[in-house]
Amino acid sequence: MTGPAPGSRRHDDAARRLALVVDLGTGGPKVGVATLDGHLHWSGARSTPTRREPDGTAVQDAGAWWTGVRELAREGLACGVVDPSAVEVVAVTGQWGSTVPVDAAGMPVGDCRLYLDTRGARHTRTVIGGPVLGYHPGRALTWLRRTAGAPSPGGGDPVGHMLAFQRDEPEVAAAARWFLEPVDYLTMRFTGRAVASHSSMTLAWLTDNRDQRHLAYDGRLVALSGVDGTKLPPLVATGSVVGTVAPDVAADLGLRPDAQVIAGTTDLVTATVGSGATGDHQAHFAVSTTTWISCPVPDKKTDVLHSIATVPGLRPDRYLLANNHETAGLCLQWAKDEVFGGTYDELTALAATSPPGAGGVVFTPWLSGLRSPVDDRLARGGWHNMSLRTTRADLVRALLEGVACNTRWLHEHVEKFVGQRLDPVRFIGGGAVSDLWCQVHADVMGRRVERVAEPMTAQLRGAALVAGMAVGALTVGEAADAVRVERTFVPDEGARAAYEPIYAQFRTLYRRQKGLFAALNR
Repeated sequence: MTGPAPGSRRHDDAARRLALVVDLGTGGPKVGVATLDGHLHWSGARSTPTRREPDGTAVQDAGAWWTGVRELAREGLACGVVDPSAVEVVAVTGQWGSTVPVDAAGMPVGDCRLYLDTRGARHTRTVIGGPVLGYHPGRALTWLRRTAGAPSPGGGDPVGHMLAFQRDEPEVAAAARWFLEPVDYLTMRFTGRAVASHSSMTLAWLTDNRDQRHLAYDGRLVALSGVDGTKLPPLVATGSVVGTVAPDVAADLGLRPDAQVIAGTTDLVTATVGSGATGDHQAHFAVSTTTWISCPVPDKKTDVLHSIATVPGLRPDRYLLANNHETAGLCLQWAKDEVFGGTYDELTALAATSPPGAGGVVFTPWLSGLRSPVDDRLARGGWHNMSLRTTRADLVRALLEGVACNTRWLHEHVEKFVGQRLDPVRFIGGGAVSDLWCQVHADVMGRRVERVAEPMTAQLRGAALVAGMAVGALTVGEAADAVRVERTFVPDEGARAAYEPIYAQFRTLYRRQKGLFAALNR
């Protein structure tokens, strides 16, 4: 499909109108000012620390997110690059599967439990636990028929979080009027209105996703879960207009008082739109904190064995593939901060001096367990087959290759899931900035890798395009046509030959070590 031609009335309209866009990642918020056709005029970021404890604690201060968003928004709107009065839409995207307890005014009454927080596992097991892959088969089927997924016995999702608040922190639960996903929390801070959508509530698994037009929670699933249904925010359509910016927020940030706010969407939705891969079976993958591979599909479906499911997408008649491996770009950040020092550019330049295969060194990137294509939160990573000849360059290259091996492992199961070859695949996220990492992924996966322009801000671009669609400035096809592929990386057959034995051993390492993981990481 061809979008509005440059210079046409429709194109000029979308290119003139502006949105304030927010992408809340695990590392902290990014904020941008962009046109409704996805051109980013300005962006900035703030970091947010995560407090992690051996008992499964993984929390962030949601108040700090809002402080960072406000500071960045004021900075972007006052920088002189754009006219603040032209900003007519606000859109929020970001992480999902996390839970913020807030009062009636939207103020946090406790820490946000991230998707990494597993303290609710003992409570979730009473709801869904059983002998089949950790699940009770009858209860799991009830969920799967309606949602394509189910609460995890591992506790790292909203049902586990909400049950833990209710049973372990009753004072927090009593003070909470709403349990909100992060994107819905920020939307409430902008508007004063508590809402959610099928998209934002995906990992709560409490909506009947067979009909995404039905804007209500499933009473049977809410009852089975044990969560307090009165604390679930009302549902609105994904990507719809929630309302206007609250007057005090507009005055504080310098926004026009009639600026409209779009319902929060998951980063999976905005990544899909921001990658330009919006047609059925057009695939993209991300290497940021985590990695996923996704594409739009027409039907609801689940692969329980490999933790792959379809979840609500931007349109009520379509779904998106959902899956995840927990630590991808985070592995390189860990290596930089804890092992090697230096910068990302210095590390990838060092890795380029090691040949494909890294001298036989294999890195397994399971530093925070596995989720897809194997759900094993006890798995741990590391370098294997090192010798006295192993260099620092080999270690860094092996890390890049190990993340790519994990992506290939997941991609193979994703292709089986959709029943067809997915080639090419669009590449977004911080990992896509590196030419070397792009080429490594192409070589290891054996697929053409298309890097989109400005891959690190793909979700911000996607949020702007979603905003454009919400206010009628663009169609889905026109939004896809607004995304430019910067470079295509084609598999090199020589490198592929070097990677085949590495990849074969990569998968073998998990099978041989899972008993060790279980013994040492209880």
